[in-house]
Amino acid sequence: MRALLESGNRLVWKEIAEASLKSGEVRIHNHATAVNRADLVQRDGRYAPPPGASGILGLECAGHVEAVARDVARFQPGDRVCALLAGGGYAELVTVRAEQVLPVPAGLTFEEAAALPEVFATAYLNIYMEAAASVGERVLLHAAASGVGTAGIQMCKAFGNPCFVTAGSEEKLSACLNLGADAGCNRRVGSFVEPVLNWSGGTGVSVILDPVGTRYVDANLRVLALDGRLVSIGLLSGAKAEIDLASFMSRRLRLIGSTLRGRPVDQKARVLDELKRRVWPLIESGEIKPVIHEVLPIHEVERAHEIMRGNANVGKLVLRIR
Repeated sequence: MRALLESGNRLVWKEIAEASLKSGEVRIHNHATAVNRADLVQRDGRYAPPPGASGILGLECAGHVEAVARDVARFQPGDRVCALLAGGGYAELVTVRAEQVLPVPAGLTFEEAAALPEVFATAYLNIYMEAAASVGERVLLHAAASGVGTAGIQMCKAFGNPCFVTAGSEEKLSACLNLGADAGCNRRVGSFVEPVLNWSGGTGVSVILDPVGTRYVDANLRVLALDGRLVSIGLLSGAKAEIDLASFMSRRLRLIGSTLRGRPVDQKARVLDELKRRVWPLIESGEIKPVIHEVLPIHEVERAHEIMRGNANVGKLVLRIR
């Protein structure tokens, strides 16, 4: 099979040996994958794959099942599926545990399905499992025009959570509002603290999903409501910050650190089971949709990475393999 491998500073198609099919696994003939910021960080040498994971880039895929291990009953050859991966998505064939595979929602293309697993799993895990957002609680989403952000906006709207967003331009902010965000602000214009407090009537928000890190810590704490939860999922501005623990204690705040890629299979399976139960029907009905900035052929992967490095995308960048 062929896969994208690093050659100098470029990614090039190369022939590699096909991975053997192990117990509990599904082999997918890959039609499309998608770009995630983790791919760029891994290329920069700052995000090694988890032990045992493929070193090939790509955290999701969509295609048809080519083969299943003898102990796998939930899928069979020919099924249209998408999958959450710890690596290996930039390849013609993908081998993954069956628990990390979901059927393609009815009516979606493979390109649309490839835009789902990583960002919807990330948003759902952190808003509704880690932070346990309940109906009516207000949510603040940073970098809301990203794949995770656009997934989070739509789930907040569907599940009854008023949502405030921050984005890096008026165009991105408009796109977020059109997706269902209740209010928002352009992060380049000024601090989000006053707009969030005004929007919330001075009480703040119950849940914050933050991929930014250091630069937003103080402002995040200022807008958290009593019993609020700050979920940190990225370090775009750095990893170290000072925190007022007295405020944390008196307001019963919680800081939750979260990653998805390195979690054990059983934890990923619980997230995907919840997606299939609660989100997949909404995708099939059209209430929730994959948000795709552009679909590019796999040989244009460098252009896709440059678009993401420049923060020019709203939603996902999808790479068509077949």
